[in-house]
Amino acid sequence: MKSRIGPNGVHFFDRNSGLNVLLDELRPRETVWSMSPRQVSVALTNLCDLHCMHCFAPKHKASLHADQVLGWLKEFDTEGCLGIGFGGGEPTLHPDFVEICKRAAGETQLAVTFTTHGHRLTQQLVKQLKGSIHFARISVDGIGFTYEEQRGKQFSSLLRGIESIETLSPFGINVVVNEHTVVELDSMSELAQKVGASELLLLPQQATKAVASMDEVVGRKLQDWVTNYRGEVRLAVSEAGASGLPTCDPFPDERGLQAYAHIDASGILRTSSYSAAGVNIGDAGVLSALKRLRNTFEIQGEVQI
Repeated sequence: MKSRIGPNGVHFFDRNSGLNVLLDELRPRETVWSMSPRQVSVALTNLCDLHCMHCFAPKHKASLHADQVLGWLKEFDTEGCLGIGFGGGEPTLHPDFVEICKRAAGETQLAVTFTTHGHRLTQQLVKQLKGSIHFARISVDGIGFTYEEQRGKQFSSLLRGIESIETLSPFGINVVVNEHTVVELDSMSELAQKVGASELLLLPQQATKAVASMDEVVGRKLQDWVTNYRGEVRLAVSEAGASGLPTCDPFPDERGLQAYAHIDASGILRTSSYSAAGVNIGDAGVLSALKRLRNTFEIQGEVQI
């Protein structure tokens, strides 16, 4: 079981069972807080074989090198990071995806997760990943025709991907909430329960060059749905879209770069995948980049603790 020290206490985490224990009776001094973010996401590649309108990932070609990624993960691991989430683009399109996952699980104490569209989850790939993945997420934006219109792939192909991912590890379902998918949230939760998902992650749509952010009408429908939700699958929501929802946060004092950071496929460290600001990690390492990014926000008056 790995430990992490922060403003809300001492956090113990077991990556195999998913057990979290927070000793919030303890209030450690700031000088001993863990330097790493609690969670880090890494876009291994910008490549994707889908063309979703709501996708925020950069469209220029870029991919990270396996040794480079592992070096960063080891730095984070030693300074209290608990989990790493691989994404993209579509992470399974990275030529060294399996190797990166295996090494991350074997050479660090980090929980290894990834987010996928699910259409490349062959039996062979799942067999190669077995034992290296602690949690997986599959993107399901709508049911049937709605999904096919949003993603440009057959819904039946997605269902085959879900069948594969449930043999790999515990998994959750992600849904981008917009005017098309908000009316299908009941069906989404029923699907999540039917296939054995442990979580339904709501991602209120963020603006891209092709689409606008989730509007107020959709936002009210989402709030009403969450308020009246009685399903068995646990709900979660992105921090960017949590406003107005009845969330429970066990780490109210752990904010900004102490809670989360993102590395894009060009090796830029950012506060989130949506943030335009960032710093190039370079040869000095990821913890050095983290300090520079924190200093940047402090200078701008946006203190990230």
